[in-house]
Amino acid sequence: MSELFDNIMQSLNEAIEDAKSGGKQLPRRTITVTPVKVYSSEEVRAIRKTTGMSQRYFAAYLGVSVKTVEAWEAGINTPSGPSSRILTMMEMDNSLPEKFPFVVRK
Repeated sequence: MSELFDNIMQSLNEAIEDAKSGGKQLPRRTITVTPVKVYSSEEVRAIRKTTGMSQRYFAAYLGVSVKTVEAWEAGINTPSGPSSRILTMMEMDNSLPEKFPFVVRK
């Protein structure tokens, strides 16, 4: 058989032995992922104002439409997924737009 197949089989057998032993023979890591934060309209507006961006530039930076930012700030919709993660990063470090200048003001 191929070397790749032999490596896969060896790894699977080690995992099975580890599971049956009840002990921790193989190294383990615990990974914790922080849940995506749900932002209120006031929080979105505050983050945008802290960065000094207009709604237009803020939308461009986040990769969403201006209408989307307007809806967030009006409380009609809330950011989700990647937008929420980027907002969290901006909240933690308001200089993020300078460090990662996806949008350049002229």
